[in-house]
Amino acid sequence: MEHTGEEVRIAVFDLNGTFYNKHSKDEFFKFICAKEPSKAPYFFQMAYYEILKKLHQISKTEFKENFFNYLDHLSPGQVHAYAEEFWAQEYPANFNQALQNRFAELKKDSVQVYCATGALELYVSPLFRLYPVDGLVGTRVKYENETYKVIGKACKDEEKILRLDALFHGKPYRIVEAYSDSKEVILNEAEKAYLVEDKELVPYKEQLEA
Repeated sequence: MEHTGEEVRIAVFDLNGTFYNKHSKDEFFKFICAKEPSKAPYFFQMAYYEILKKLHQISKTEFKENFFNYLDHLSPGQVHAYAEEFWAQEYPANFNQALQNRFAELKKDSVQVYCATGALELYVSPLFRLYPVDGLVGTRVKYENETYKVIGKACKDEEKILRLDALFHGKPYRIVEAYSDSKEVILNEAEKAYLVEDKELVPYKEQLEA
């Protein structure tokens, strides 16, 4: 079915190292270990998978699936409850104030704000009850045999664009601004793109020209 109507203007931001000043996959692990000390030995397994990823021995999806093995045997409800507590202690102190100010301006100009992250939606979604956004696309997982399996692909690179396309169900949209802490595909799709460096917003085109 073909959709018609006014084009939706959106701003898209990455989470880790961008809107959130830290990296949630590491910080959430520390938090879980404080709650469940038996999870601490997973650190060595996680380090192993980090090495495999850097050596390009596993895909980004395989990395996500194995890195989060420390969540094994924790039901989605339990992970969600821990995530609510985790984000409540992190927000707003550890979030980029410049981005929050910019998002407030964009919202006043009727621009919708979306988070597109490689992190698991499972533990990220409670954050956006504290800081509401128009939508979230992240890595989706299912709980199967007491472990988490990635649904489809990890929400990285081109997958972010595909996930946004699916979210809009064919309705026309335009990325007016995009933010990330690293050079990624979605920055090239935006009219204005920014890299977040030391919490500062640096125009992406200037980075390309440098």
